[in-house]
Amino acid sequence: MPRVIKSVLHEELVNSRRMQLRYAQALRRLGKGSLVKKRIGGHAYYYLAVREGRRVRFRYLGKLSAEERQARLVQHRQRGKYRRLLREVKQQIRFLERFLRG
Repeated sequence: MPRVIKSVLHEELVNSRRMQLRYAQALRRLGKGSLVKKRIGGHAYYYLAVREGRRVRFRYLGKLSAEERQARLVQHRQRGKYRRLLREVKQQIRFLERFLRG
């Protein structure tokens, strides 16, 4: 393999690892859990569902305003986006590592 191509792929591998770190940090900043709405006695109450090992724990949040619900929904979507990006960059890293090894 020509040296120029190998150096470009190595640089791409370094960039991919940097992106992996950034995506992981962004996921940690966003926190965990999903918003769950339960109807009790005709009233809507909200809980944060968080997986702890094999169990799902529900933390009571109370009655949330529309703005708070919207903020939680945006946060949930961002987590999904970062998880997808992290998965893609991990696949790219595996590919580049295999290619550079061989």
